[in-house]
Amino acid sequence: MYLLSDYDYQLPDDRIAQKPCDNRSDAKLMRIQKNSNTISHHRFSLLPDLLQQGDLLVVNNTRVIPARLFGKKSTGGRVEVLIIDYAAGIKHLEKTGSFQCQCLVRASKMPKTGTGIDFTDQITGRVQAVDGGICEICFSGGRHFIDYMKTAGHLPLPPYIKRSQDTTDLSAMDRENYQTVYAQADGAVAAPTAGLHFTRPLMAQLAQKGIDTAHITLHVGYGTFVPVRVEDIREHQIHSEYFSLSPEAARKINAAKVQKRRVVAVGTTSVRTLEFLCDETGMVKPGAGMCDLYIYPGFAYHCVDAVITNFHLPKSTLLMLVSAFYDRKKILHAYETAVAHGYRFFSYGDAMLIE
Repeated sequence: MYLLSDYDYQLPDDRIAQKPCDNRSDAKLMRIQKNSNTISHHRFSLLPDLLQQGDLLVVNNTRVIPARLFGKKSTGGRVEVLIIDYAAGIKHLEKTGSFQCQCLVRASKMPKTGTGIDFTDQITGRVQAVDGGICEICFSGGRHFIDYMKTAGHLPLPPYIKRSQDTTDLSAMDRENYQTVYAQADGAVAAPTAGLHFTRPLMAQLAQKGIDTAHITLHVGYGTFVPVRVEDIREHQIHSEYFSLSPEAARKINAAKVQKRRVVAVGTTSVRTLEFLCDETGMVKPGAGMCDLYIYPGFAYHCVDAVITNFHLPKSTLLMLVSAFYDRKKILHAYETAVAHGYRFFSYGDAMLIE
């Protein structure tokens, strides 16, 4: 269970979703009931009927920023810049007046320290340092750079979602589709995709049934795309991501635990944050910081009682996380069942409820 190959499975390319359902909540929902080891098939819109009155949904309200920018080096070469630490850039901006953070750069040659990048006549960047393929870039313009990024930047879609000149309409729609309806806090470079299935009418139906919602923030980082490159998964170094949990949200979560109501985590990002913050009784404390919790089989869950999640990439840490919540072999069997039943996979794909 600790070999990377233990988390591999076969997936036809045509099962990788390239766009969401026209109505988000029309996605398929696989329900896995752990106590009975049963699998059933539903629509996500039926979630209020599947959850229990008194359940507490914990959602990640991070908002994906348009972090992919295109510019030119002073020599004229085209450069693609992906901001991967927006939160650090904001902190630097507040302290110094300039936005500076780590970025990935795609160019014909990796830029050297001191290289200038032009985005517009007013907005430029300069490479401050290069370390392990990651560039520290200082951008000009202060707050004006943030405005530029939000208007001219592109959403950093996962590489398995293909966009080209023939999919211009889809690219424009991604600005709305690749955000949850409850997204508030700017900072992610990838969406907490399990939340993409919720609509405002569905959230209202859940509330009417007596299912409350608590918001946490975990800014999904570029590390979510980084593959595991070691055969023994225990040797993998997980990425760190900024989190924030408010006193109000912590009170809701703790009240649910005391009252023996279920905490239902929406997405693996919510799972990681809750388990990072809780003690052995499942109680959490409010606060902010960096979450570097790596969950794989053998991990003992204390806070999360049920998980709503999408179908994840082979050999990914996210697949390891859900395997730790249920059972590796049974999860892989569920994935085989999903393929056989025509489920769509990954960010814009279908979902599962494990309870």
